[in-house]
Amino acid sequence: MSELYIRVAEDESEEPMEIPSEDDGTVLLSSVAAQFPGACGLRYRNPESQCMRGVRLVEGVLHAPENDWGNLVYVVNYPKDNKRKMDEIDAASAVKIKRGFQKTSDLIVLGLPWKTTEQDLKDYFSTFGEVIMVQVKRDAKTGNSKGFGFVRFTDYETQMKVIAQRHMIDGRWCDCKLPNSKACPDEPMRSRKIFVGRCTEDMTTDDLRQYFMQYGEVTDVFIPKPFRAFAFVTFADDQHR
Repeated sequence: MSELYIRVAEDESEEPMEIPSEDDGTVLLSSVAAQFPGACGLRYRNPESQCMRGVRLVEGVLHAPENDWGNLVYVVNYPKDNKRKMDEIDAASAVKIKRGFQKTSDLIVLGLPWKTTEQDLKDYFSTFGEVIMVQVKRDAKTGNSKGFGFVRFTDYETQMKVIAQRHMIDGRWCDCKLPNSKACPDEPMRSRKIFVGRCTEDMTTDDLRQYFMQYGEVTDVFIPKPFRAFAFVTFADDQHR
């Protein structure tokens, strides 16, 4: 079986990240724990019953439900005792813990030059701190860059420092953003929506639609009013990413 990636999140309401499978289609618990320290398993919501189901774990290996991971979002399991203790901590202590151990997120890098590679991204962002993932999104048919990608750091402070400034990559100014709002309850929609920064006031929804149609079918373009120098573009499917 060819390698695939499953979508894993710490909570159903959070942005998932992709975890690689093994050659036989299983996923190592250690692969999950590398991104979610302390993880002891996975669970998912059964589309039919809407109940949570556990993923079978045998000797550190997670097996796909009915031999197919599908397009579900799998939620990380943590030891219950640890979770209960965290739930019972008072507000002041919780703030201290959050400051000391905040998880990083995948950042979308907008405005990449077409020639930029994953290695170029890693070399650039490694000057800010340890990089654990870089990806340049490419067209499935041509293999050409789509002009944006993703990066993830080990340290939360590094992430915030990168977000706070613009970046000159291969001779072009680029922006790093959190790709989507966690407040959005529709995860499939989130995976089809991208953030577009550095908009100018003379840009219209038609201008953005015409530009992004080269990457896939566009179903919606939203420019906030009053003008805030950014917009959101939604595609018909998630293959544009």
